[in-house]
Amino acid sequence: MVKKYISFLRIILFLFFLSVVPNKIYAQCAGEDGTLTVCDIPAASSKAIDLYAQLTGSPLSGGVWTDINGSGGLDPDTGILDAQQIRRSGIFRYLYTVDGIGLCPDNTAVVTVTIGGYAGVPSNTVICSSSKTYNLFQSFNGLFLGPQSNGQWHDNTTKKDIPSIIDVIELEGNYSFTYTMPARGSCAAVSSTVIISVFRKPESGDGSNLRLCATDGLSGYTNVDLNGLLKDQDPDGTWTDESATGELTFGGDHFVDAQKLYTKFGAGKYDYKYTVLSTKNPICTNSETTVSIIIENKLDFSGAKFTVNSDICETEISTAVYTGVIDRGTAVIPDGNYRASFVVSGSNNASESFSASFVNGIMTFPIKSEYFPKVGNYTITITDIYLESSSRACNNIINSLKDLLSVYPIPDLIGARIEPVQACQNTASLITISEATRVADGIYDISYNIAGVNNISGQTARVTFAGGIASFTLPAILNSQSGNSVITITNIKHIGTSCSNTANLRGNTIVNPLPNVTNLKIQATTVCFGSAVTASVTGLGTLTDVTLSYTLSGANTATVQTIALSPISGNASFVIPETLLANTGSTTIKIENVKNNITGCDSPVSTVSAAFSINPIPVAPVSTDQSFCKSEGAIIGNLAPSGPQFKWYNSATLTTPLANTYLLKDETYYVTETTLSCTSSATMIKVTIKDTPAPELNTDGQNFCGLDAPTLASLSNNTNVPSSVVWYDAPKGGTLLPPTTALVDKGKYYGFDFSSSENCLSYESLEVIVSLTDCDTVPPDFFIPDGFSPNGDGVNDTFVIPNIDFLFPDYYLQIFNRYGNRMYEGFKDKASWDGTNWETGGFTHGIAPNGVYFYTLQFNKGNKPPIQGRLYLNR
Repeated sequence: MVKKYISFLRIILFLFFLSVVPNKIYAQCAGEDGTLTVCDIPAASSKAIDLYAQLTGSPLSGGVWTDINGSGGLDPDTGILDAQQIRRSGIFRYLYTVDGIGLCPDNTAVVTVTIGGYAGVPSNTVICSSSKTYNLFQSFNGLFLGPQSNGQWHDNTTKKDIPSIIDVIELEGNYSFTYTMPARGSCAAVSSTVIISVFRKPESGDGSNLRLCATDGLSGYTNVDLNGLLKDQDPDGTWTDESATGELTFGGDHFVDAQKLYTKFGAGKYDYKYTVLSTKNPICTNSETTVSIIIENKLDFSGAKFTVNSDICETEISTAVYTGVIDRGTAVIPDGNYRASFVVSGSNNASESFSASFVNGIMTFPIKSEYFPKVGNYTITITDIYLESSSRACNNIINSLKDLLSVYPIPDLIGARIEPVQACQNTASLITISEATRVADGIYDISYNIAGVNNISGQTARVTFAGGIASFTLPAILNSQSGNSVITITNIKHIGTSCSNTANLRGNTIVNPLPNVTNLKIQATTVCFGSAVTASVTGLGTLTDVTLSYTLSGANTATVQTIALSPISGNASFVIPETLLANTGSTTIKIENVKNNITGCDSPVSTVSAAFSINPIPVAPVSTDQSFCKSEGAIIGNLAPSGPQFKWYNSATLTTPLANTYLLKDETYYVTETTLSCTSSATMIKVTIKDTPAPELNTDGQNFCGLDAPTLASLSNNTNVPSSVVWYDAPKGGTLLPPTTALVDKGKYYGFDFSSSENCLSYESLEVIVSLTDCDTVPPDFFIPDGFSPNGDGVNDTFVIPNIDFLFPDYYLQIFNRYGNRMYEGFKDKASWDGTNWETGGFTHGIAPNGVYFYTLQFNKGNKPPIQGRLYLNR
């Protein structure tokens, strides 16, 4: 009350102050902001901090405090802050508000408090690893203030920061952990270290039961190691026989004979307990694990029967009730409570597990009608049956325990159609019902009437529907008249279910007349064996699409064959298959039947036939592979055999015969023989065109010195085949020249290589133009004559410098008279001077008189200087 009274006085004084000061001055009602740092959290002074005292300025009392950051340590009524109630370090703000006082431009102020870190008082802890996890905050001394929550734990063993909850299941020993609160403002960081002593719990392991089916045999389980039924157990435990079977005979025994168990006690559950004592620290308790050996007998339902009652019609779906009955029959199945499962195949593929009992060998259970929601066949199959008390050690023998339940549809021909029928007069026809989507597959009886050119009622037929399609035969007697009729189905009844329905399904039938074969005739051509035989048929009248049936007799026989024809103006032709004409000689073709493909109607034929012959084909000619020299230019006419009856081809298709002038090549040829317009099969031969390469001339092999009197033998020696080359004066059709033939300067010679192994000249030749001017040395007998006598006696009639053409092929000779007139000029390949003058290019024409003449001779070879001389002409 005193505090409130003081506050009231302050308000009165404040109002008085406002009344006496100018109205331009306003008060700071809540005072000014303040700050505070609290580092020693456990100190008693930290429990009662007056925040009002931390405001600066002139705050009015009686205001309201608000914990802005929700620190949890503020009493809002008193403004007293308990720092020990703030469970985390940090900076927290507290709002002071003064309301209801006018002329306060600022009626709030904030005190900001920095709470330093506090790491608590540690207390060492002992735990068992069975705890699996441990919260490190449990290691502080509960007699003292607990640590703040926003510090960091550090594992001093791994040197890593960690969360407060640690995994101890794998730990054993002493472990050190440090909890650190970071520095806050001027408050230093603080830490506490705890020691955790972890004792490993004893491990009796995770046990698994051994389930054995005695029916499958227990010979493999005469020495069951109980240790094998445990996982991760300590090895120093002991086993106890909980079921008093007598199988464990000493302290460390852990082997059990399951076969003996079954022999002695029968099927059952036998328990054994494994115990590991806690000997290191009482904080850990003993560990125990119990395992069981469960021995059961297999149930065999092979002699049992399963039925589901019962098949229904479509109209009974909404009211049907279904019951499944399993009769154990001859199977040895005890009465009792069982768990069973079944599956239902069909539109919904349902399955269900249920509990039921065998009573006097019969198990009865309901089956939901919703599993059979519509028309169809449903197979209900029992998939499993076992005693509810069973541990499922045995896979009971179920085999094929199933039943078929059918929901039959009401047959309904609405939407169905009768396919249009075209029948032949006096012939049975097939009536086909299609698109009967409302008729389930099965066997039905139908009733029908016929009206039209043929008329009858009250007829019945049995049909089988499959996929909405069924058919039945209309007897031939009901198609006795050609023309149009209507068939009407009036009723349909399912055989087996006796479900029936009325109908009004109509279809049209057309009865077509039979073909007219009165004027029918046939002819066939005579051919060579293997060639197509064409048969021509006439007298088919107006038919345009027919199937003709015929037989063959005589040299070739064939049962009834059929061929489709498209007659024009009553005429048609076809080819008799070659496979039917295996023999030569006379054969008769006979027409047996004619069918109008448009109507499908046919007429038998009895007397229409024709004879034809098949001539034999000559045997293939005898011929063998042949070879020719390419240089011979062999042609087809050179092949054997030859003659007008033989034709040669270079294609297995024998398309176009080759002319006798056809030049032979390296290729395959085919020869046939034609006799009596029949051609044999072809004989194939291979023609080989032999050749050898043309000779090759050695480098400069064409060059000789005419003084050496070279011959063709000399030229042969300058080739790569000197012993086999032969020479001709022309590349083709030339004359063979003997090896002694003297070479002529600039003469052309054609060399061919003769192959003794092929006995052929090369097709290609070596053309050589001989030069006789390859003379390097002037013989000592070289001389220039000093006279000649052109008197026509054949002796010394011309002025010739012997061998100069060979020695100096580029020489130039001029002859002058005594007056300096040029009488003659000479050079290689120009005729010698015969003493005749002629005016060409300034020469004087006429017969030169006897006398002395002068010449100049330029050798034009090497450095040999030109010379001058004189000669005497004497006729």
